[in-house]
Amino acid sequence: MKIACIGDNCIDSYDETGACYPGGNAVNVAVYLRRMGVESSYVGAVGNDENGERLRRALLEKGVDVSRLRVIDGPTAVSHVRMLDGDRVFGEYEEGVMADFRPTQEDVEFLCIHDLAAATLWGHAEFILPELHCRGIPTAFDASESPLCETARIALPHTTLFFFSDSNSEDAALREKLRELRSMGPELVIATQGGRGSLAFDGTEFYTADVVPCPVVDTLGAGDSYIAGFLAAWLSRQPVPICMTAGAKNAAVTIGYTGAWK
Repeated sequence: MKIACIGDNCIDSYDETGACYPGGNAVNVAVYLRRMGVESSYVGAVGNDENGERLRRALLEKGVDVSRLRVIDGPTAVSHVRMLDGDRVFGEYEEGVMADFRPTQEDVEFLCIHDLAAATLWGHAEFILPELHCRGIPTAFDASESPLCETARIALPHTTLFFFSDSNSEDAALREKLRELRSMGPELVIATQGGRGSLAFDGTEFYTADVVPCPVVDTLGAGDSYIAGFLAAWLSRQPVPICMTAGAKNAAVTIGYTGAWK
């Protein structure tokens, strides 16, 4: 089993403490997969600065395949973070060289030797999903809190597993949203709801899963951990509820320490 993660990366900068950690949705999922013993690759771009080298080295140390990591002249992306009652709050995001990143045909060929390709909202990879889909590669897409934005709408018809975050909607409204999203093409739609657990819909049945109780130090990376756990279980042909529980268990590990990953 090998999963390719394509999309955003950044350095998470905790401005109140001065601490900095490698991160970004696609990068996080790749690292969390390795933590579970699953082979993973990361496809994206970093700058030719100190942050870019820091991120590249960190991925190598975690055992992530970075053979398609591009180094571009300019700054690596930085996401400014602060803590509020144990929850992370994002401030300014400096996209850096990722603003110029676009997957090449060589990247597509690389993705096609994997068992699944996972893309993200800010990764500029939504336009290659149709080809991956046509070539029989299962795809996942993380729409974060914007499941109906323009980028997500491009991805939806060509996505196998569609993830998004919604911790505010009431149950009836959220179920209706999942029905709408499922009608737009994905095989399965999954909503993470923070401390309320998760909800999934396969076009016929709704599935629910609770969070795994644990001490909360920093919620940064919780959603990405959930996705990694879910993907690993799904590729092992586990039932949807088991996949959701696997995601919750993996998220519980991550929120027990500061930063997206150690």
